[in-house]
Order: sequence, then C-alpha cells, then structure tokens
Amino acid sequence: MGRKLWITTSAAVLLWAGAAQAQQATPAANNTAAEQQDTTLDDVVVTAERRTTNLQETAVAATVLSGEDLENKGVTSLEQLQFVAPSTTVQNFGQGNFFNVRGIGKSEPTTAIGVGVTTYRDGVAVFPGYFQTEPYYDIGSVELLRGPQGTFAGTNATGGAVFINARNPDFTGVNGYAMGQVGSYGNIKLQGAVNLPLTDTLALRVAGNSEVRDSFHEITGPYRGHPGDITSNSARVSLLWTPTPALRVLLKGDYNNLDFGGYPADPALATNDPFEITANGPHSGQDETARVSLNVSYVFDNGITIRSITGYQDGISEFSTDLDGTRLLNNTFYDRVEEEVWSQEFNIVSPDDQRLTWILGAFWQYDDVVFPVTSFPQGAYHVGFPEGVVDYYIFGETPKETQAVFGQISYDVSDRLQVQLGARWSESTSTNDNVYTTYPAFGLTLLQNDEVTAEKTTGKLSLNYKVNDDNFVYGFVATGFKMGGLNAPNFYVPASSFGPEDVIDYELGWKSTMFDGRVRTQLGAYYMAYEGFQVVVGDPTVPLFNSIVNVAGETVLKGIEGSAQMRLGQWSVDVGGSISSSELGEFFAVDPRLARRPCNPETGPAGGNCQNLAGNSQSYAPEVTFNFGAQYEFALSGGATLTPRIDYSHIGESWTSIFNNEALGDRLEARNIVNLKLTWQKGDWTLAAYALNATDQTYIAAINAGLRYAGPPRQIGLNLMKTF
Repeated sequence: MGRKLWITTSAAVLLWAGAAQAQQATPAANNTAAEQQDTTLDDVVVTAERRTTNLQETAVAATVLSGEDLENKGVTSLEQLQFVAPSTTVQNFGQGNFFNVRGIGKSEPTTAIGVGVTTYRDGVAVFPGYFQTEPYYDIGSVELLRGPQGTFAGTNATGGAVFINARNPDFTGVNGYAMGQVGSYGNIKLQGAVNLPLTDTLALRVAGNSEVRDSFHEITGPYRGHPGDITSNSARVSLLWTPTPALRVLLKGDYNNLDFGGYPADPALATNDPFEITANGPHSGQDETARVSLNVSYVFDNGITIRSITGYQDGISEFSTDLDGTRLLNNTFYDRVEEEVWSQEFNIVSPDDQRLTWILGAFWQYDDVVFPVTSFPQGAYHVGFPEGVVDYYIFGETPKETQAVFGQISYDVSDRLQVQLGARWSESTSTNDNVYTTYPAFGLTLLQNDEVTAEKTTGKLSLNYKVNDDNFVYGFVATGFKMGGLNAPNFYVPASSFGPEDVIDYELGWKSTMFDGRVRTQLGAYYMAYEGFQVVVGDPTVPLFNSIVNVAGETVLKGIEGSAQMRLGQWSVDVGGSISSSELGEFFAVDPRLARRPCNPETGPAGGNCQNLAGNSQSYAPEVTFNFGAQYEFALSGGATLTPRIDYSHIGESWTSIFNNEALGDRLEARNIVNLKLTWQKGDWTLAAYALNATDQTYIAAINAGLRYAGPPRQIGLNLMKTF
C-alpha cells in the first residue's frame, strides 16, 4: 500500500466491542426435546442499534443473515444481497457496487454526494464512494436495515445501512475450515479459517480467500488489458483478549487486493448479445485496501458498559474503460483514487434489565480522497479523436470531516408497551481543493478551493407494543439527512453548491412467531417524504457539464415489505417481497444526453429539452421484488445427509435515470434468477454442487453513462469443505 498503518493511542481508550454486529443466537438451554429444537427456528438478534435485541421484538425493518444463510443462498458479495432481501438492488458497473434500498442509494462513484446507504464492516463505516467489491468469507452475519437510520448510522444513511461482521475468535478450542472450489469460466477458489486459543484469555483467528475466474465476455477489437478476468486475494487476522470478565479487547485487520480487469460494456441501445463486446480502449480495474479496527469494552459492577471503536482504512482504486463501448470512437476514462479514513466512536450503555434503558454516543470521522498528480493516463477523461484534443483531468483532494453525538432512551410504560426516543446531532465539513485541466490543447485550467459545512439533528420516535409472547407491533417516525456539497467549476464559472437532503419516514410493522417457533414473519409499511432530494442532471446554467441539484418539490417513496422463515420437519423455507412506488417532486431539468439549454430547476420553463420531471419514478426503484428459498434434508445411511435447495429471485423492471426515457435506454428490464444447490454432508466433510443463474437468463444488470452491463451468466461448479 505504500503507507504505514498505525492506530493512535486514543484507540486504546475503551473501544466499542459490540459494534453493530448481528448473529444467529443459540436458543437458551431448556427442557425442550432435541427433536423439537431441530424443527424450531433459531432466534435472530440485531445489534446495529448498539444493543443486542431479538429481531422479532425490535422496531426496525431488517434482513439478518448468518454465515450459514449466506453459504446456503450462494451470497459471496454485496452484489448478491439483492437476490435475498426485499426492496434491494445493487448495480455493479465499475469502481464499486452501488447499493440502493427502497430506491435510495448511489449510482455514481463520486464523493460529492452521499451514499444513501451506509455500509459497515466490523463496526467501521467503509469507504463511501469506492471499494465495495470485497468478497464475503468467514462471515458471522450480515444485517441490512431499511429506512433512514438517522440515530445510529447518522448522516447519509437516508435509505438504510448494512452491517457486515466477520467471525470473531473464541475459546472453544482449535477449530476452523478449509474449502476448495472449481467452476465455470476457469473459476478456482481457495478459502479457509483457523481459530487458535493461545491462552485462557487470548485467542487468534486467521482467515483468507483467493479466487481466479476468466471473463464472461468475448471481446474483439484493438482493446488493451484483460477485461472481466478476476484475481482476488484477501486475508484477515483477528485477536481477542479478555484479561478479566469485565474487559474485552478485539483487534482486527484485513487486506484486499482485487484485480477485476475492468468492466466490459457496450452502448445502452445495442441489440447484440451483451457478452459479445467490441472495444478499442484500455480495460483495467484494481482495488487495494487495508483496514484496522480496535474494539474495547468494559462492564462496570452496576452493569453499565462503556465501549469504543477506532477504525483506520487506506485504499487505492485504479480504473480504465472504453467509455463509448465501440471499436470506432475514442472516448476513454481513466481514474486513480487514493482514500484514507479515520473514525472513532464511543458508547455508554445502560444495563438491559431495567424499565428505563439508555445509550449515549459520540462519533468522529475524517475521510480524505486524493486524486494524485500523475502522468497520463491516470486521473483523466478523454473525449475525441485523437486523444489530447478534448480532455478533462482532475487533480487534488476532497477531505471531509464529520462529528456527531447521539443517544436513545427506551421506557417500558407497562409489561407490553414501550416508548423509544432517539436523536443525533451531526456536523460535516466538506472541502473541494482540486485542479481541473480541460482542453489541454488550448491550455484551459479551472481551480477550485471551496468548503461547505452542514449540521442537522435527526432522530426517531417509536411506540412498541407486545400483543403477547408471539406478536409484536410497532409504529415510528424517523428522520434522516444527507449533507449538501459542491459541484465542480464550469469554464471559470464559480462552483455551484447543492443543498442538503432531508427525509421523514413513517412506518408501521407487525412481527409474529407461530406454530411453536416453527414459523416467523415480518410485515411492514412505510411512507418516506423527501425535501431537497439530490439528483444528477445537466448543469442548469452552463449546460455542457452535469451537476447535482435539489428537487424543489416533495419526493415520495412508499411501499409494503414482508418476509417469513419456516422450519417444518426436514423442510426449511424462507420468502420475502416488496411492493413500492416512487414519485419525484416538481422540478425542471435538462437530460444530459440531449442538446442542452439553460433550465432553472425551480421555474424552468418547460420547453425543448427543459423538462418538468414531476411524477417521474426514482431510478433503481423496482415496484416489485420477490425472493423464495426452500431446502429439504434427506437422512442417509451412516449419518450422512443430502440436501437439495432452490432459490428464486424476481427484481421487477426499473428506471436507470430520473428522466424515465425508454427511447434512450433508461428501462432496466425485470430479471428472474434461479440458483440450485445439492449438498452432501457427513461429519466434518461437505460436498456441494451448485448452479448460479441456473436458467442462464441473459439480463442487463446496470446502465450507466450510456453503457449497459450484463449480469453474470450461468455458472456451475463444485466445492468441498472440511471443518475441524
């Protein structure tokens, strides 16, 4: 990485060890017969709100998956979460995955605009604009929260938050696993982990993942590189120290070197096989990241816990692509980004066994994104014939500093009724200190050194009612906030700013457990109203460039979501789905793909290519999503089992642009993905045959910058795992 990773001494000051970690909890020991336990669903706990609670008794819309769930469903990366969770889409078309929940998220790798859905790994908020391609391996749980998370995730979590938690060391003895996989397109994967108790108070866990795979595409033309070929290497080391029953220290470090060869694509309106690409430009893509987190918690004699988490991340992303998707034109994009993130959080948490419970916290983060001054071809966008005539370079840095304080109290009015109130005050300062070199043949250079600061208080008020031991209902009002920022300057025109985005979310929910714990359901409805909704459109005053602007009118997203899990004898079944709609508020904009003219976002006037977008649908917000999974365990002789499994996912059609222009390729068609798996297990050995996208459906997974990106075709393979 070329940088020394280190942690300041403040990291040793009582770090938060319970950071946002969800896991499958083993049912408490009781007199229930073993046979009944085998057919009863395990409790699911959620701790993203900094306190361990049962998901069925928590006022949050969430999907929680254990490591075993991820393995069964074939989820090995963030991209595949969209096939197992309601209201979720992921677009993978370049530097990172762009995650949208309920239509809120991100569709551009830029630090100018907030992510909408914040992703955490082991309690540390990850890089906001890049580096979302890390593989899932040796995972304890993934927790996906839907809706604004203004109290605990803070600024930019207006759509939701995802908490990814690796398995921790333990003192149960030497254990672990080793796995090997072979599959289509030359896929070879090696993965493993080992847990080592070094002493009675010190335990170590080491895990790693290495994978290679050939490209899905057949590419012709004078292109350069190895587009679509993947070489991925990752490692993680975790150390747990518990010198006393009250003190717990958890240190984790991981490293990723991911070469994904770039993303082949062709024009959005092309009608050819999307896996047959022509190109004449370079294709490359590589992410290199390192992360360190340190958690410490201490429980006082009175039950109060003080916790803290310190995180450090360092990453380099390099990317190049043929931006026109043909062998004739010469539009090429190059990018090199270096990012460094420091973060610190402190919590003070009351004991759980009280009528009044509370949590207090403080948070700080410094995120510095650097576009380094390097020789061509790094950090540049080239348009035209030949290169060097119409070019656009960016050099400089965009640091951002955020600080916040937050808290939540819960009061049991009675044995059944609870009131919760949470709030968070945040302040963020974002700076653009960049040089924009345009049209180098004419020597034009634009400078920017601007700063914007925003502060906001967000929160949540919830009424929770336990109807009986098996039914829980809730209703809440929550708010979220995404800070404003600065656009780039356009031809010596001063940089324009865009305002913050505010959301108020109204939700009702019902969670039920039935048939002696064999069936569990979650049902919810939401209504989210946005003010100042942030969108990317043609610049309203200098139409040559794009800018981020705020929608003047109220933007509304609403829908219902449901999920259920069942364990009936040897059957295990899970199902989830959502029905939603979105409607942009009234505002005027110019489609960047059409001839441009000045267009005031608030007054227009409508005419020509200045359009009133009121009533249009939000991008990447399908009206319907549905997922279903089922497996049956056959008992074989000698203690072996054979388990066939099927997973089906439907993601309805959606728009890829707020202009909703099908003639320009804005329509993303529905997809129906079927995954199959057959698992044989005996003792410590597991052999599985799998088929991903078993029907080999050809579909477009994303459309961006006038290019379409195909989703993965059918992949089949075998993996063999030995646990010890």
